[in-house]
Amino acid sequence: MAGVLETLAVPRASAFPTASLAPIASSSVSSLSRPFNSPKFSEFRGLKAQLTRSSGSARWGSRLACRGGRIVCEAQETAVEVAPVTDANWQPLVLESDCAVLVEFWAPWCGPCRMIHPVIEELAKQYMGKLKCYKVNTDESPSIATRYGIRSIPTVIIFKGGEKKDAVIGAVPKSTLTTSIEKFL
Repeated sequence: MAGVLETLAVPRASAFPTASLAPIASSSVSSLSRPFNSPKFSEFRGLKAQLTRSSGSARWGSRLACRGGRIVCEAQETAVEVAPVTDANWQPLVLESDCAVLVEFWAPWCGPCRMIHPVIEELAKQYMGKLKCYKVNTDESPSIATRYGIRSIPTVIIFKGGEKKDAVIGAVPKSTLTTSIEKFL
């Protein structure tokens, strides 16, 4: 499910200030068995260098360590986003989905909707690969809301096989939504 969002060109290790490479350069094999502070790239939040030991190398000198490193995104979890659904893409994204789908019906002026947004985002992360999560702005797509009898928002509906399976109305705790989701996975 991961995709490349942006290409990052990182200069050779010799271009970095010596202080930022100190944790790598001074590391020994014994110290690599425990966590260590890898250099952080200040202009690219969430990125850090991570050492990888190549099979042909038995030494952890500064040059080998720098060459054997890779850039890792620490903020990968934040890439999960609950995408909006409109009349135009409702059929392929929700009704024709090959797995269970959670849809949150909301509106920008709704206070309880803003309260439940973080819960829906957590569920999208928790059930990534098992459940797809979307949101429908009832002001922008009133026909979808009317079709499913949405009279109060927030309303969360779970679809499976193109059919409405369960609905939860109101800003409910995460545990209530989890119980409802687990029935259809």
